[in-house]
Amino acid sequence: MTLLDLLFSYLSVVLSLLNILGILVPVLLAVAFLTLLERKVIGYMQLRKGPNLVGPWGVLQPIADGLKLFIKESVKPSNASPLLFIASPAVFFFLALVLWSVVPVFSSGINLSLSLLFLITFSSLSVYAILGSGWASNSKYALLGAIRGVAQTVSYEVSFGLILLPMVFFVGGWSFSFFINSGYPVFFIPALPLFIMWYISTLAETNRAPFDLTEGESELVSGYNVEYAGAPFALFFIGEYANIIIMNLVSVVLFLGSGFPFSSLVVGSLSLVIKVVFLVFSFLWVRSSFPRIRYDQLMMLMWKGFLPVSIAFLVSYYLLITLVFGVSPSFY
Repeated sequence: MTLLDLLFSYLSVVLSLLNILGILVPVLLAVAFLTLLERKVIGYMQLRKGPNLVGPWGVLQPIADGLKLFIKESVKPSNASPLLFIASPAVFFFLALVLWSVVPVFSSGINLSLSLLFLITFSSLSVYAILGSGWASNSKYALLGAIRGVAQTVSYEVSFGLILLPMVFFVGGWSFSFFINSGYPVFFIPALPLFIMWYISTLAETNRAPFDLTEGESELVSGYNVEYAGAPFALFFIGEYANIIIMNLVSVVLFLGSGFPFSSLVVGSLSLVIKVVFLVFSFLWVRSSFPRIRYDQLMMLMWKGFLPVSIAFLVSYYLLITLVFGVSPSFY
C-alpha cells in the first residue's frame, strides 16, 4: 500500500467519524435543552420557577445533570442477565440515532427512496430494547413495564401505517423529498383528522403523558428502566427525548409543510424550527394538563377508535382521488 492510499484510508475514517459527530452532537445538545425547556415549562405551569441556579437562568443545568449521570456508578442487580441488561440501553440509544440518518433537513446521511418507511420501521425496533431491558432486569415492575411498552408500540404502529397511506397517495412516494417538494401545508385542511390521530399516536409511540404507562410511577415505580442508574439510564433518557424531537419533525414535514421549496434557506429553516418547537411545546403542555389514562383505555382508543377511523379515511381518500380527480394513486 502506497503512502497516498494510506492517507486516503485515514481520511475516509476521519470523514466517517465527522459524519457520526455531525449527527450525535446536535442531537445531544437538542435533547439537553429540551429537558431544560420541559422543566421550565412545567415549572411555570405549576407556578414555580424550575431550575435557575446552575448557570444564567439555569441554562447549564442539563449539562450538570448529564455529567452527574455519566460519572455515577452503574449498579446492576445480582440476579439480572448481565449481557442483555447492559446491551439494551445501548441498542435503544443506537436506534434513536439511526433515525436521524434519514432526517429530512437539507440532506440526509442515508439517501433512501423509502426514507419515511425506513424511519417508521426502525422506530418500532425500539420495542426489542425495551422488552430486553425489562426481561433482563428480572424484576416484576420492569417486566410489566416492558410488556406494556411492547403492546402499546405494536398497537400504534398499525395506526401509523394506515394514517400514512393517504398521505403517500397524495404525494406519490415514501420519500421525504416528495413531502418537502410538495410545498407549504397544502394537506393540512383535508388531512386534519389524520393529523389529530397522528399527533395522538406520536404521543403514545414516544411514551409521553398521558400514555406513559410503561413508566407509570404510581403503578410500576419507573417501569422498564427501574433497575437502571447512571450511564445506562442516561442512554434510555437521551434516546426517548431524541425520538420526541424527530417525531415532531416528521409531523411538521408530513402535515405542516417544511417551507423549503418556495423560500430561502434561512426562512425555510426558521419556519421548520418554529413549527417543531411549537409541537414539542404542545407535548409538554399535554403532559402538564392531562392525567395518565388506564391501560384498557389506551388499547381501546387504538383498536376501537383509530383503526376503523383510519381505514375509513383511507378508503374515502382513495375513492376521492380516483373517482373525483380521475387519478390512480401510485407510490414507489
